[in-house]
Amino acid sequence: MADIKELIRIAFDARKYSYTPYSHFRVGAALLASDGKIYQGCNIENASYGAANCAERTAFFKAISEGVREFDSIAIVGGPEDATEFEYCQPCGICRQVMAEFCDLDHFRIILARSTEDYQEFLLRDLLPHAFLPEQLDSASRK
Repeated sequence: MADIKELIRIAFDARKYSYTPYSHFRVGAALLASDGKIYQGCNIENASYGAANCAERTAFFKAISEGVREFDSIAIVGGPEDATEFEYCQPCGICRQVMAEFCDLDHFRIILARSTEDYQEFLLRDLLPHAFLPEQLDSASRK
């Protein structure tokens, strides 16, 4: 199973593939599935902006499209395309919601990294304390 530093290195590698002609802000993600496989994702922009996709969701959608539904953690790195130093790059609200669809709020780890030595680790519940979950749809349909 990958350790945190390896996951961060893989996220930095994924960042190189970002397509960011508009924002010039590259993001990479490395998603660790429960079976130990790692899925890379990068952000992909589009001239219509709304058709863009974040690195985190790219990684999730790659894994989900291959039948994977259980995940342990994700490392996220990002910054301007020519950056040599990085700040912590938080996942957006849509990405947090996708994580809540497929991950346990109290066990899924989100690693925000500036480097392999400088990172912060959160549980999904820390970043999405009042998640909208599938169970809420079930209770709404029973009313």
